[in-house]
Amino acid sequence: MRLPPADWTKRQGLSALIAALDDKVRYVGGAVRDTLLDLEVKDVDIATPLLPDDVIERLKAASIKVIPTGIAHGTVTAILPDGPVEITTLRRDVSTDGRRATVAFSEDWKEDAARRDFTINALSADPHSREIYDYFGGLDDLEGPHIRFIGSAAERIAEDHLRIMRYFRFLARFGRRQVDDEAFDACTTAAEKLETLSRERVADELLKLLQTEDPRFAVNQMLDAGIFDHIIREIDGDAGAQISRLVEREQRLAVAPTAIRRLVAILPKDVHKADAIAKDLKLSKKQQKAIGQRLSSGFTLAADNQANSRSIAYRTSVDAARDTALLFAGESALLDMLSQLKDWQPPTFPLTGGDLIKRGLKPGPVVAKTLATIETAWIAQGFPDETWIKKFVDEQEFPLHS
Repeated sequence: MRLPPADWTKRQGLSALIAALDDKVRYVGGAVRDTLLDLEVKDVDIATPLLPDDVIERLKAASIKVIPTGIAHGTVTAILPDGPVEITTLRRDVSTDGRRATVAFSEDWKEDAARRDFTINALSADPHSREIYDYFGGLDDLEGPHIRFIGSAAERIAEDHLRIMRYFRFLARFGRRQVDDEAFDACTTAAEKLETLSRERVADELLKLLQTEDPRFAVNQMLDAGIFDHIIREIDGDAGAQISRLVEREQRLAVAPTAIRRLVAILPKDVHKADAIAKDLKLSKKQQKAIGQRLSSGFTLAADNQANSRSIAYRTSVDAARDTALLFAGESALLDMLSQLKDWQPPTFPLTGGDLIKRGLKPGPVVAKTLATIETAWIAQGFPDETWIKKFVDEQEFPLHS
């Protein structure tokens, strides 16, 4: 079988890079896999039996900028006009402890392919002939589709515990609704090993999984396998149904998925518990804030029948309001809440504390309190113009001269 024609193979500078390495290269990994699946290729990876120092010297001689991004593990990055290309020397594992590996360089293509995780990721292709090399049945598994570890699933997971998360991520992206029994059993057995990994690595894989087009099946398989017991201590008791309802709404309404929105769906609906989980996962401050906004807005929506998506958007953001509707609105209110946000941006409140002081209000805490009262009324009225505000202020008995 040969690699189909693909635009990424025509990237500016790629042919010069290959020539500089005397054609001792192959395309590997996701670029080959995704081309065969007719998916967009974002990252181009190349493998070579040439040693890293030799690769660097050859690229510099060809006036190609190169950065030793992972030199200890044999990886350098060539900077081409159309984007970076990673070049890694063939390797074999010398030892592993489930978190990191000690490697030795190799000249054996099959030996290098054997250290990858799944059969569909072990494919490689010659840049000129486009011949595909498949040592472990990856092509058949792509047809399945079937997400299968290379060799023993338990051994592959023992080499790198993060492969548990990667299995379910690839199941979400490619596996449709077919689970490999050996892989599932191995992931279930080794699930507690996830607790030995950095929380950042686990969170990164979880968010990537949730970002896939349809993670419902994979999430439910993770729930069945007890995987979340070692990631999120207190998950929503109805997480499977929550993520299913959310994804169904996204697909029906053609709303692009976001990982944070989907994470909120499976988190406990308690702001403090969810915040503790977000911090434990080492999520960014921005991500932590986004989770808190959506949960808090969800409580507002449930407690106040007059709450609407524009008031939520004003207090938070349009994205947060949209997510709140998708996550928490009843079916009868959902479309109306989303339509309120279409082509709408929150206005700026056209009144300041200084304006109130100019009207005679004594500086102090009363200014902020009065301003908040007026702003709340302004929001409830649908953000009217300054004329309404002037009339409202004139009609109220604010202690302007107190």
